[in-house]
Amino acid sequence: MVRGLLKQLTSRSLSIAGKWQRQQLRRLNIHEYQGADLMSKYGVNVPKGAAVASVDEVKRAIQDVFPKESELVVKSQVLAGGRGLGTFKNGLKGGVHIVPADQVEDIAGKMLGQILVTKQTGPQGKIVSKVYLCQKLSLVNEMYFAITLDRKTAGPLIIACAKGGTSIEDLAEKFPDQIIKVPVDVFTGITDEDAAKVVDGLAPKVADRSSSIDQVKKLYKLFSETDCTLLEINPLAETSDNLLVAADAKLNFDDNAAFRQKEIFALRDPTQEDPREVAAAKVDLNYIGLDGEIGCMVNGAGLAMATMDIIKLHGGTPANFLDVGGNASENQVVEAFKILTSDEKVKAILVNIFGGIMKCDVIASGIVNAAKQVKLEVPVVVRLEGTNVDQGKRILKESGMALITAEDLDDAAEKAVKALKK
Repeated sequence: MVRGLLKQLTSRSLSIAGKWQRQQLRRLNIHEYQGADLMSKYGVNVPKGAAVASVDEVKRAIQDVFPKESELVVKSQVLAGGRGLGTFKNGLKGGVHIVPADQVEDIAGKMLGQILVTKQTGPQGKIVSKVYLCQKLSLVNEMYFAITLDRKTAGPLIIACAKGGTSIEDLAEKFPDQIIKVPVDVFTGITDEDAAKVVDGLAPKVADRSSSIDQVKKLYKLFSETDCTLLEINPLAETSDNLLVAADAKLNFDDNAAFRQKEIFALRDPTQEDPREVAAAKVDLNYIGLDGEIGCMVNGAGLAMATMDIIKLHGGTPANFLDVGGNASENQVVEAFKILTSDEKVKAILVNIFGGIMKCDVIASGIVNAAKQVKLEVPVVVRLEGTNVDQGKRILKESGMALITAEDLDDAAEKAVKALKK
């Protein structure tokens, strides 16, 4: 949700991504129940909840955690937005339900192990391995709160709005003046004055002002100490007992901080990620899956982007972004081919290597060895240039493989699109 909001709000000042930027910046995304547990450890008010993975666990949670609750909120746990308006492939409408306690077991059973399709999952959907049972709060007001990173101020930026909920993007577009933005000095951290500005922008109706300021400071402390790139709470709610509560939350973390945030990164759920991207990460390849038909293997992010652009220029569609880097091993090249050929949508493969640090003969050997391990059933177009190019071309020629060679990038893209249409 925050990506849509921030794109409309702060296209000049914020570094929150649209599709392409998101694809180039790898961020750890954790489930709602994990985020709630983390916030609770920092003293942030969250609803009482329990994550369950089976109907038996649902029964125990109702007995042990919610013995006096007459109603509960049942939330499917997938790493995608739009759950409330999503649809399960078994026909169940909505990934979030408020139901009487005696119906929780039934509704949770219809969610667990099923595929939920939302506006963010794509038509393939995501499997629900856990549901999050939460107490039903008596809310008197809903607001919006987020902390992200801002390129313009080179530091964290707090975004707040006195009105929250599912229509926050529309509100931001129609009434941008209702959105409060408070930059925080990354060296001094959040001050009482900063937190007070945020609370004044939220304009709570019943929550104590000083307590609300304290909650904002705790949220910033979490953001800073855990290397967050995004902390979004929608809604940040006021309850009938005058508390400010994070009723729902989304947290992302910088992958570059994995070495010092081991506990948080142990929360990663690979079942919610593209299996091709998971496989690529294991062998240190920069891979992002797309929806096209021409698989790409390129060295260098800039050249990879240019290759994708030229494929589009010639009427094709790239199936992925894949940068093997400047020092890839033969084994990495083999693994890259395995990932490309595992995609059923790929109807042709384009290898575009400009050898500098990366040597053309290493790429060529990798292609040949990949062909021995993977049955290549699609045409492969290869353009090699640079270091050891003659050795690389000789290796490919002597392999006996039916490859399509190209002289330059434009020629390679044109041949890949033509091979696709045969």
